[in-house]
Amino acid sequence: MAETRYEITYIIKPDIEEEAKKTLIDRYDKILTDNGAKIIDSKDWEKKRLAYEIANYKEGIYHIVNATTDDDTALGEFDRLSKIDDNVLRHMIIKRED
Repeated sequence: MAETRYEITYIIKPDIEEEAKKTLIDRYDKILTDNGAKIIDSKDWEKKRLAYEIANYKEGIYHIVNATTDDDTALGEFDRLSKIDDNVLRHMIIKRED
């Protein structure tokens, strides 16, 4: 079965400490790899102003992960855990067609 490429974007609270942010990113990268995904790259985009306030925050740190997988177990686990993590304001998983 061919692997599908995905782009995962999540917004981290802007007031998180640098070490805590690194730990959070490492945790979510590990969740993906432990569940069968292969990470192509995982990088911070930038701190940006949000279009609307989320949980009293007007800006957030955008982080982008490009990954491939042939099973959506990793995506489901990422989705589940990021929904209950207070440090992740929003996330989005899209299937890449390229």
